[in-house]
Amino acid sequence: MRAMVLDKTGPAEGSPLAMRHVATPTPASGEVRVKVHVCGLCHTDLHTVEGDLAPHKRPVVPGHQIVGVVDALGSNVTNRKEGDRVGIAWLHSTDGSCEYCRRGLENLCVNGRFTGYDVDGGYAEFSVVPAEFCYPIPDVFSDEHAAPLLCAGIVGYRSYRLAGIRPGENLGLYGFGASAHLVIQLARHQKCNVFVFTRSEAHRAHARELGAVWTGRAEDTPPELMHAAIIFAPAGILVREALRVLRKGGTLALAGITMSQIPVLDYELLYHEKVVRSVANATRQDGREFLQLAGEVPLRTEIEVFDLANANQALQKLKKSEIRGAGVLRVGQGL
Repeated sequence: MRAMVLDKTGPAEGSPLAMRHVATPTPASGEVRVKVHVCGLCHTDLHTVEGDLAPHKRPVVPGHQIVGVVDALGSNVTNRKEGDRVGIAWLHSTDGSCEYCRRGLENLCVNGRFTGYDVDGGYAEFSVVPAEFCYPIPDVFSDEHAAPLLCAGIVGYRSYRLAGIRPGENLGLYGFGASAHLVIQLARHQKCNVFVFTRSEAHRAHARELGAVWTGRAEDTPPELMHAAIIFAPAGILVREALRVLRKGGTLALAGITMSQIPVLDYELLYHEKVVRSVANATRQDGREFLQLAGEVPLRTEIEVFDLANANQALQKLKKSEIRGAGVLRVGQGL
C-alpha cells in the first residue's frame, strides 16, 4: 500500500514525510482493517513530524482523523462487518484495567496507545484498529467533511465540556483553526456568546461569519469578561492573556497536546478561584456523544483538501495558519 512515512523528525519546511510502498497490515484478533478514504490534518501530526512530541515509533505513519470502510475482520469481531463506514480517532487502545480506566478516565490510561504515534495511522491506504475503538459516522457527513470531527471535534468537545460553559455565558476561544471552528458552532447552538482571540485577520473574519460576537488579538481587551475560555494555540503566553479577561470562578481549558513555556504569573491573575486545567486526549464516550451531537446540530465543517502525496505541503500550510477550517488528505475512493 502507499503510505507517507516519517523516518526522522524535522521541520515541516524540510518535507520529512516520504511516500513509500509498505506492507498492507493484517487485522489481529479483535481488530478491523479500514480502507482509508480520507485523513484529517491535526496540529498533533505537526508536533509528531517536527519532534515536539518525544518519538514513540520510528518509522511511523502519522494521521488520526481517519474515515473509511471496514474491508477485513480479525477473529472475534462481532460488532463490525465488512463495508461499515467508520472513523478512527487518536485513542487507538487502552488496557481497560488500570486505575484510570476503572475510573472512567481511559483518556489517561497508563498503557494507552495512540493512532499515528504509537501505531501507524491514516496517511496510508489502510489502517488497523481494535473494533471497539472505531466509530460509526453520521450519514449527514461526507467522508471529507467527517474527518475533522474525529480529533478537532472530539477533543474540542471535551475541552468545551470541561470548561463548564453554560447557555447565555461568554466563552473565549484562543486560536481559530480546525477545533475552534467546530466549537464555536456548538457553543452558538447552545446559546453561548463567543469571543475569538486570534492574530489572523482572515481567521477573525471567519469567526465573525460563524457567529462570534467579538474578535480581536489576544492582547486586546473585549467589552465583557469571559465565564470560560479554551486555548487551542500551543503558545504558553496566552495563559496569562486569557486569565486577564476571565471572570471570578471561571475556567480556562488548555486544549493542546503540547505548549510552549507558560510565563511567570502574578497571583492576582489566578486569584478569585479561577481554574486552569489541561485537556488530555479524549474518551470513547466523548467520541460517541460528540458525533451524535454533530449529526443532530448538524455542525458544518469547512475543509481544504489535499492529495496524500502532498502531505508535506499541507502540513506546511497548517503550520503557517493558512488553512481555513480544517485540512484533509484524500487517500482513496470515498463518499
